[in-house]
Amino acid sequence: MKKLNLMLGLLGWMAFASVQAADRTWELKSPDGQLKMEIRVGEQLTYSLSRGVQTLVAPSPVGLILEKETVGENAKVSKARRRTRVEEHIVSPHHRVPSFDVVYNELNLKLKGGHGIIFRAYNEGVAYRFYTTSRTPLIIKDEIAVMNFDADYQTYRAYSTASPKNDRYCMAFQNIYTKATLKNADKDNIAFLPVTVDYGNGVKATLLESDLESYPGMFIQGDGKTCALRGTFARYPSAFKTFPPRAMKRVTGRADYIAKVEGTRSYPWRIWAVTEKDTQMPVNNLVYALASPNRIGDCSWIKTGKVAWEWWNDWGLFGVDFKAGINMQTYKHYIDFAAENRLEFVVLDEGWYNPKNGDMLTVIPELDLEELVRYGKSKGVDLILWTVFNVLDDQLEEACKKYSAMGISGFKVDFLDRDDQTAVEMAYRIAEATAKYKLTLDLHGFYKPTGMERTYPNIINYESVFGMEEVKWSTVEKDMMEYDVTMPYIRMMAGPVDYTPGAMRNASKKDFKPIYYNPMSQGTRCHQLAAYVVHDSPLTMLADNPSIYRKEKECTDFIASIPNKGIEETRILQGTLGESIVTARRVGTSWYVGGLTDWTPREVTLDFAFLGEGTYEVVLFRDGINADEQAQDYQKEVFTVTSSSKKAIRMASGGGFALTIKKQ
Repeated sequence: MKKLNLMLGLLGWMAFASVQAADRTWELKSPDGQLKMEIRVGEQLTYSLSRGVQTLVAPSPVGLILEKETVGENAKVSKARRRTRVEEHIVSPHHRVPSFDVVYNELNLKLKGGHGIIFRAYNEGVAYRFYTTSRTPLIIKDEIAVMNFDADYQTYRAYSTASPKNDRYCMAFQNIYTKATLKNADKDNIAFLPVTVDYGNGVKATLLESDLESYPGMFIQGDGKTCALRGTFARYPSAFKTFPPRAMKRVTGRADYIAKVEGTRSYPWRIWAVTEKDTQMPVNNLVYALASPNRIGDCSWIKTGKVAWEWWNDWGLFGVDFKAGINMQTYKHYIDFAAENRLEFVVLDEGWYNPKNGDMLTVIPELDLEELVRYGKSKGVDLILWTVFNVLDDQLEEACKKYSAMGISGFKVDFLDRDDQTAVEMAYRIAEATAKYKLTLDLHGFYKPTGMERTYPNIINYESVFGMEEVKWSTVEKDMMEYDVTMPYIRMMAGPVDYTPGAMRNASKKDFKPIYYNPMSQGTRCHQLAAYVVHDSPLTMLADNPSIYRKEKECTDFIASIPNKGIEETRILQGTLGESIVTARRVGTSWYVGGLTDWTPREVTLDFAFLGEGTYEVVLFRDGINADEQAQDYQKEVFTVTSSSKKAIRMASGGGFALTIKKQ
């Protein structure tokens, strides 16, 4: 154990060159032969990863530290089993595609003592997971996950936003990406997944995890000196305290281990998604593919769509003959607006129950919730209720039963703000109970997606994104434009995003300022429109208020026309991580294309070769000639194209474009 502790302290050590003769080595290649893992079992279990002649991950130790043994230390293999060219067809409701196929090769190493590890190699990346086979429960003291590299590569990391004085593992999983080399890491902070390593020449590897169940999520830390990273995990909570103003339970003490588990089980998949071009990143499906399959059965009742939302715009109606706020007239007004624009939902965000009381079974006197549900259904609009995770968990059966019977569509659940074992277990408990009562979930203040929406398809969106709410209090130094063309490549590999776009007040870089009650967006109007295409988002907010949307009817009609369900195909037509992205989605014979840039103006040439035969009508919203200065400036064009057409489109600073393509 002393030897193991020394190894963990020296993150970057590469002392795997001299291998004892007793060590055994296995090789596992992807079906196309491009990726290769080399697994070595002996004094320490290690793996390496290469693509062709290029080393992506140098020999790196992995293991599970139990109370009486370390799985992977002085290991011996009792049985090795291979599976080759395993093909799976995966049905993926509400995903970026309705289904997809994967193929992989697998190596299962059962170690003496009964525990083991499984490695898989896909064409899109590789993964491994441990398993244990004890007859009695186990305490997992820690997990060894060291990642060594052979050079000081560039990385993209989103760090914890918790104060150094507080628990670094407790925060909302929302931050911009820090671009720095492995050696220039912030050694005093931890980064949450996904984390991307850039090898140059377009090749990147992104670290993700999947099937995170009854186990803490992985964070990443460097030492600021070596070309190595280390996985680190929140300790198991030992004490909680409830805090105002939302009756939130927070961790106030932690044990000296990371998990208490059943003795026989599998552990989360550790994934390296490998891409040769940036355009492959947003459409990598490994997290979804490696998650546990659907546990709820029939999904036909699950409803997705667009949402009229009041919190971002602070219930900011004007030009009406009533006092706007959390009252019946305001919510009926939002329902009317949703119905006018064929939006499927209205969210009742914080305030419909008294959050200080922590009782979501008691609605405030100003609202007759049953009447709002009835009124909404008469207009074809369903309601979603906001709540706090532990508040819902404390009243789970009662709340699900009451609001399902009332006709509520689902819950927007907020402020989990951690992913230790008890937090993950709460998320699964809530997902199972809400599915039982046919309620959907939009998970906010939540850790990065780990494929849970495959297991519980009633989960229809996640936050874990530095989204539009951040402009209410963040200065322009928090570069949302750069984030907007970085996040789709990295964060969306993990799963969909509830970014909440749709601002109709738009500002150039020099004009932007944070305003809480009347917020504006960074970037142009067309940047906002394009987000409705670029983002994987089965549940998408219209963040601004109905009064403004009615004044901007042309843009509102366009947003309402862009589908976020029934997507049959998703392609990334062009783009570069951190600079720009152009995404195309198909529904039937119609296509929807959105493009985004950072603060650098760019011109892209859109090639319509992806279209089928025939002639198509295009409706294009692009940045106006003065959009660099007046961010709300846009121009609408209507024209026809065929598959041989091309179109040059200029994006202003912080700009974008969006278009619909309909077959004539």
